Amino acid sequence: MRQSPSDSRPVAFIARYVKRHGAAHALILVAIIGAVAGSVGERYSMKFIVDGMAAASKSQVWTAAGIFFVCVGADNLLWRVGGFVAARCLPRMCADLKLDLFRHLIGHSTRYFNGRLSGALSSRITTAASALYTVANSFMWNVLPPAAATLGALAALGSVQWQMAAVLTLVSAGVAAFIAIAGGRGRALHHDFADRAANVAGEIVDIVANHATVRLFGAGPRETARLASAMDVEAGAQRRSLFYIERLRTVHAAAVWLLSGATLGWASWLWANGTISAGDVVVCAAFTLALLQTSRDLAVALVDMLQYWNRVTEAVETLMVPQDFVDDDKVVRLEPVRGAITLERVSFRHGMGEPVLDDIDLHIRAGQKVGIVGPSGAGKSTLLAVVQRLYPVDRGRILIDGQDVARLSQQSLHRAIAVVPQEVSLFNRSILDNIRYARPDATDAEVMAAARAARCDDFIAALPDGYATRAGERGTLLSAGQKQRIAIARALLADTPVVLLDEATSALDVETEIAVERAIAALAKGRTIVAVAHRLSSIARFERVLFFDHGRIVEDGTPAELMRKGGAFARLWRMQEEELRRADRKAAPHEFGRAAG
Repeated sequence: MRQSPSDSRPVAFIARYVKRHGAAHALILVAIIGAVAGSVGERYSMKFIVDGMAAASKSQVWTAAGIFFVCVGADNLLWRVGGFVAARCLPRMCADLKLDLFRHLIGHSTRYFNGRLSGALSSRITTAASALYTVANSFMWNVLPPAAATLGALAALGSVQWQMAAVLTLVSAGVAAFIAIAGGRGRALHHDFADRAANVAGEIVDIVANHATVRLFGAGPRETARLASAMDVEAGAQRRSLFYIERLRTVHAAAVWLLSGATLGWASWLWANGTISAGDVVVCAAFTLALLQTSRDLAVALVDMLQYWNRVTEAVETLMVPQDFVDDDKVVRLEPVRGAITLERVSFRHGMGEPVLDDIDLHIRAGQKVGIVGPSGAGKSTLLAVVQRLYPVDRGRILIDGQDVARLSQQSLHRAIAVVPQEVSLFNRSILDNIRYARPDATDAEVMAAARAARCDDFIAALPDGYATRAGERGTLLSAGQKQRIAIARALLADTPVVLLDEATSALDVETEIAVERAIAALAKGRTIVAVAHRLSSIARFERVLFFDHGRIVEDGTPAELMRKGGAFARLWRMQEEELRRADRKAAPHEFGRAAG
């Protein structure tokens, strides 16, 4: 979904959904106005009933009674018509809103999600839809009816005593203007509450998602206390918001009390002086009370609606920020490729920090197996990220078989690259669905073949429901090694010309690592493999190794060449060999003692 700048303005954004369901909203509007007209007609017909009784005119009484009956019927019937249309329209409108917010949210780059709680973001989508439903519902049933009833009451009252109608109009308009202005000044309070509520929801999701860590460190009481503190802040924000609303309601209640007494006294004085009839007094009293009650209901509804509207605007303003980089109209689809990757003077940094990639020139020919090693923070994983165009580079360009990735549609680029990340996250769906995620049209047989190739078949067979077993939230029912093998199976099933491995075997035991490396070697023929590796043994058979340090390539060659060179790669290799020897020496007495026992 490509958004225009106006889409981020809450009023313009929401107006799209009202317009999308314009016919339904128009029908609801007509039904409500018709129902309110029937309600006004009910009260107005009472004047003719009273005057007919005073004049002993049976025909006038019966005619007025007939009008009263028709108005009551129209009033009730039209409310139900509006209700049924709204019941069909509003849920669909809110579902459209949630879908569009979600579509825009997942279109953000990785940079947008860094530092933001995923729970708070997802909560805002639900909150926006729920608040929009409340706003629309409140407008239809709590704002529009009293607004229409107020106009109808003023018109009916004006037909009897225009001076009274004029005075009430001015006074009511003044009270309404005061409440509207004062209500607008409370927007910051309502916005603050909406923001606090979203943050608390995000904190809860974050704690629940990391419940294992909380339990391991015995941090339950600490997290509860931390959450209680955040909830106290949220409750304080909500209290300030509600108190502000109640103060406005108190001002309006005082105005209603004074005006109702004054207008009834005025009408009684006019009747005593023979200026108006008894029926007119009934109309004045009835419509004055109706006017004041509806204006009260209108003021209360407007203030309440404003509070929910602020929840909508807060969510829209947070989620609908412009995306970091989106495909423009000039992008093209990635043509069928062999997998050559070229970086031309590529530089990248996070924010205003030091360069993570510093003037990188690199060419990886199609089908080449390249390992990337180096210390933490050297830029290895960032290199894989910019090749996928997860971040826009600050300078230079990246080419796939001569095609600039900045000019390619992101979807076609990502479909040409399979990735096995360091931290694998699975959906709470079946194992079969998680592997098939790489290629939705794959048959069960193809999915199972990829699983066997990645050495997943043995542990999947041991699961309660085999391939139908659900992986749990973020794959919590599987071990780290099992999740990585699932990710490898997913990448193998994708059958892409380029495969990126970000320490894909780091969580595997030695035996499984060897098996998976054999599977990758067998099935990666003809594909370009770029693998970030922590264990140098995992890329010992690769054709080429790049040693990164401080965002630069400091060594480039085959593993054998780099060992002969005796540089950074050779030192790291010897260091890892020494660590393995020390580990073997520590394990040997333990193994002997256990065997002897």
